[in-house]
Amino acid sequence: MRLALFEPDIPQNTGALLRLGACLGVPVDIIEPCGFLLDDRRLRRAGMDYLDKVEMVRHSSWDAYQAALDGRLVLLTTAGELRYTDFAYRVTDNLLVGRESAGVPTALHEAAAARVAIPLRADLRSLNVALAAAMVLGEALRQTDQFPASQ
Repeated sequence: MRLALFEPDIPQNTGALLRLGACLGVPVDIIEPCGFLLDDRRLRRAGMDYLDKVEMVRHSSWDAYQAALDGRLVLLTTAGELRYTDFAYRVTDNLLVGRESAGVPTALHEAAAARVAIPLRADLRSLNVALAAAMVLGEALRQTDQFPASQ
């Protein structure tokens, strides 16, 4: 299981997602370009002292990421056809979140093996990308029995 961030543009969210990856033992792929420098103090503040414990791989572009991709690509999107809790995850899945400001381009929607959504109230658009990723990743880890062993 891996978590991928497509061209993130809010450093605090990226820091929180890197911390999530560190705590749950899930590698994080960052697909550049980012809307900030990866040494941004806001990223470091959100990631705290967990950043040196996460397995992070930087990809220079979507094409570079696709070339390295192993397993299914599962896109978290408000346009998903399937509730995230109704999807059958695999240990080799790659969960992809889009840019906070723009989501992902149509080509990425088409490249995904599946598009999952979190059900929301009809009058609201979306959750924060870090919260959405945490919810879906938690369900994927639960289904595949990949949570880290308790201490």
